[in-house]
Amino acid sequence: MKIGRAWIQRHIPHQGNMCLLEAVTHWNETEIECRALSHLTLDNPLRNARGLPISAGIEYAAQAMAVHGALLAPVDQLAEVGYLTSVRNVAWWTSRLDDAGAELTVQASRISGNEVSLLYNFSIFCNDQLLLRGRAGVMIKPSVATQNFLASHP
Repeated sequence: MKIGRAWIQRHIPHQGNMCLLEAVTHWNETEIECRALSHLTLDNPLRNARGLPISAGIEYAAQAMAVHGALLAPVDQLAEVGYLTSVRNVAWWTSRLDDAGAELTVQASRISGNEVSLLYNFSIFCNDQLLLRGRAGVMIKPSVATQNFLASHP
């Protein structure tokens, strides 16, 4: 199964030009690798008057994490909604993403997690050159069934 932009848009909340990822190139239970070209487009919604700041890479990584969650969800169930709650240990080696000039590789590796929260390491590369890396915490919005269970078991 090819996991391209159309699949990604069907499985994450980001639509139109806010969907930053082009395709999934690799994934397993704990890791995902995606490619992106949207950093080169003039209509990238994260672009400002000076270009696309490296901090926008955090959104690229967050979308890769969302895609990873969608890929791990049972076939007959939508992935749980996740919210980025923290970003730590972020380091970068360039000031802008749009200067990269070639396809980006966005990697995320889940290092821990449960039904309520997840922790990922993430990295963004261009031509094997590391541009950005960090760690992100994600809070999962519990399903209605989980909310009802938690409410009945204080």
